[in-house]
Amino acid sequence: PRPRSLLSSTRSLSPSLESSKMTTCAQAIKVWEAKNEASAEEATDIKLCLQTPPITKLDTKVMGSLKKCQKLSLSTNMIDRMVNLTGMSELKVLSLGRNNIKKIEKLEDVAGTLQQLWISYNQIASLDGLACLTNLTTLYCSNNVIKSFSELDKLKANEQLRDVLFLGNPMYSEVSGKEEARIEILRHLPNLKKIDGEFVKPSEIEAAQQSASE
Repeated sequence: PRPRSLLSSTRSLSPSLESSKMTTCAQAIKVWEAKNEASAEEATDIKLCLQTPPITKLDTKVMGSLKKCQKLSLSTNMIDRMVNLTGMSELKVLSLGRNNIKKIEKLEDVAGTLQQLWISYNQIASLDGLACLTNLTTLYCSNNVIKSFSELDKLKANEQLRDVLFLGNPMYSEVSGKEEARIEILRHLPNLKKIDGEFVKPSEIEAAQQSASE
């Protein structure tokens, strides 16, 4: 008899192979609960970083069960998009660094509570999607693909914003060096206290004001 084709046997295995390439949010939380001997629904600080295999998709229903979570860390996975966080009514810090996210979106459900968004090392090209965050104080968005300092104007609605990280974005090629970049950022966002890990100096504020008036 003819041997069964390799292609057909590969196809029959593909669903299980596919599922083995990712960790679901539910699986990651189950492992977290076992490791911490605690209920995720009652926890205030949950770390689901660096899962093996990585998380690739967020699950709105699972995220929504973390009702008391104030800090959620999902960095160093392969998450491709953000989802609604309905039910996470106490979330203050959301860490999504080192993923494959292209767009900041669906933060309306945490608009009144979220204070810090860590989203460095992704593929973010636009700063849309943040205006709803009325209490945002900290935005870490380094090493993305933001091409123009004009994108910073979209953050003017975030009146509480004081600490930003933008180093490693293509827009820095518009200026001659780090100091000029800091002045340019301040020109768009004059209320900042910290830029790229360093406190803003009075001389920088003055230089930004002079640049804005020219």
